[in-house]
Amino acid sequence: MKNIWIYILVSAGVSYIIRATPLVLIRREITSPTLRSFLYYVPYVTLAVMTFPAIVEATQSPVAGALALAAGALLAWRGGSLFLVAAVCCLVVLGAELILL
Repeated sequence: MKNIWIYILVSAGVSYIIRATPLVLIRREITSPTLRSFLYYVPYVTLAVMTFPAIVEATQSPVAGALALAAGALLAWRGGSLFLVAAVCCLVVLGAELILL
């Protein structure tokens, strides 16, 4: 039981160091357009990297997940609301799994 507290403290220390290091090292405004562009897109890329594999693997068939991803992306690109995109994706997965399985 004593080891768990060591693990928690090490985890908290590493998390703190990761968050505090940029604040200590970068004291002035970032003026490089390349670096600013890179930092602007980091949250979107991180979200995409976590979300896209889950979309494909959450279904019984990866093909159904890929079809739903394509349908949702197309509908969202054309201006569909979040509810409409989610509903269409669910229907595409349901239809694809009924056909494929």
